[in-house]
Amino acid sequence: MPSSKYLDPKFSIEERVNDLIKIMTQEEKIGQMTQAEKNSINPQDVGKYFIGSVLSGGGGYPTPNTPKDWSQMVYNYQKAALQTRLAIPILYGVDAIHGHSNTKGAVIFPHNVGLGATRNPELVFKIARATAEEMIATGVYWNFAPNVSIPQDIRWGRTYEGFSENTEIVTSLGTAYLLGLQGTNLDEPNSVLATPKHYLGDGGTSWKSSKIGKRLLDQGDTILDEATLRRIHLLPYSVAIREGALCIMVSYSSWNSLKMTSNPYLLTDVLKGELGFKGFIVTDWQAVDQLSTDYYKAVVLAINAGIDMNMVPYDYKKFISTFNQAVERGEVAEARVNDAVSRILYVKFSLGLFERPCTLPESHSMVGTESHRLLARQAVSESLVLLKNDSQTLPLQKNIKTIFVSGKAANNLGMQCGGWTIEWMGIDGNNIPGTTILQGIRNKVSTGTQILYKPSGRFVPTKGIKSLPDKADIGIVVIGEAPYAESLGDKDDLNLTKKDIRLVEQMRIRCHRLVIILISGRPMIITDILPFTDAFVCAWLPGQEGEGIADVLFGEKEFVGRLPYTWPRSLDQLPLNINNLPKGEQAPLFSIDYGL
Repeated sequence: MPSSKYLDPKFSIEERVNDLIKIMTQEEKIGQMTQAEKNSINPQDVGKYFIGSVLSGGGGYPTPNTPKDWSQMVYNYQKAALQTRLAIPILYGVDAIHGHSNTKGAVIFPHNVGLGATRNPELVFKIARATAEEMIATGVYWNFAPNVSIPQDIRWGRTYEGFSENTEIVTSLGTAYLLGLQGTNLDEPNSVLATPKHYLGDGGTSWKSSKIGKRLLDQGDTILDEATLRRIHLLPYSVAIREGALCIMVSYSSWNSLKMTSNPYLLTDVLKGELGFKGFIVTDWQAVDQLSTDYYKAVVLAINAGIDMNMVPYDYKKFISTFNQAVERGEVAEARVNDAVSRILYVKFSLGLFERPCTLPESHSMVGTESHRLLARQAVSESLVLLKNDSQTLPLQKNIKTIFVSGKAANNLGMQCGGWTIEWMGIDGNNIPGTTILQGIRNKVSTGTQILYKPSGRFVPTKGIKSLPDKADIGIVVIGEAPYAESLGDKDDLNLTKKDIRLVEQMRIRCHRLVIILISGRPMIITDILPFTDAFVCAWLPGQEGEGIADVLFGEKEFVGRLPYTWPRSLDQLPLNINNLPKGEQAPLFSIDYGL
């Protein structure tokens, strides 16, 4: 009969960990270091292989996608883990990076780029708290967030996941997000494990340094001396550890050509040694596979470098078999395995999972609450940056006579929300709860205002509308980027599309005053169209509450957002940021912190 000391919360976490480690087999230990994706593993295998963690990647939701079905899915995996010999609960993880965004009905908040524009740590804390509440309502206690990357080149497809190019802004808001998720004490029922990521320097990769596929920056090589790497990229992690971070995800990227996942100096010496990190280090999706074409060698490199939990979404059986061989051959020491497992168990005990492994059914109502939607609406309003406002075009009067609205993005929640929304690459259309920008505008105006919407910008008489004014009082064009994520967002051309430029040109001649709203995950090249506009609003990726934009357009709230990134005048200025401003050359179009 196994010892039951580890099951007794009267003992300290250290005592419980030590007691449990002593009675675990090699197979049970290696299982704890393994994380599989839910579409690739059934609950029976969680028990059979003593799996330590299951995750939902982007789009990894149950069918149907409801909070109730989420909690049932997680419960099925947890039940299998609890029926093993030692009843060690699993950690279930998700990428809830702007709300619990895999879950239909959950509130989708602005992406981090928008939160960076707010400069409001208290707001970010509240958003993380709301996200934690909605996660817990579905049985999930581990969030692969916050992203504390410090993007130095806006051509990177993950720029919108970074709060700013400025280290201090990222540290302030990233810490607020971590504290919002984890609460005062991690063992409280409303706390969720945070995961600052991606350690270290993922936002500093050099142009076209990636060796994988068509990536231009993503998963590339950060070519910096150590002092610069530390000065720009390390601070968010050191502060996060001081504030209680117990999980850190490692970047796919390299530092001076050495993959971070196999870097013992930065993982073990710096993170665990110098910074005193007590939690566990997890890889990114299939990151171990990138270390060598020899899978056995790759596993040995990663574990010995300091990786504790391995995200092997598809082939967990191959990983477990290979890992066992490495231990039996003495190429991974038992002490390294015990250290990794002790760290994982320390976190599970700290979270209170042994006492509360499952969510109560009555908590489903916490998903998509009105208070969370109001919080998202506030975040949208505070994130808006006013780049131009000639002749006091904004705020708009609610009793204005005619408004022409154009652009697909004006009536598309998928474009508002961007990537990592229901699916990894986001969605197109309005198949989620929320308010589009167009709906928000319609909700603000008086009954006498005529609003016409044509995505194409071609305002011509139709069957229902037999006459149109030659010019509307106000034209609003909503343009920007279609959803993307990670490397598929790497772009060498940040110019607006020809279609968007035509929309602006068409609307210019059909209205007295022209307002542009840009939906994007980063600054775009707008230099040539800016003179055509009377007002220009940068709305980033605002999420589901488009009425937050209308609140500011019509003067119910003030513009308070400031640019979190330097805004280039032209492509040939890139990369352009506060750490890399060209000397003696043309100034950027707008500096970081700008906002009318």
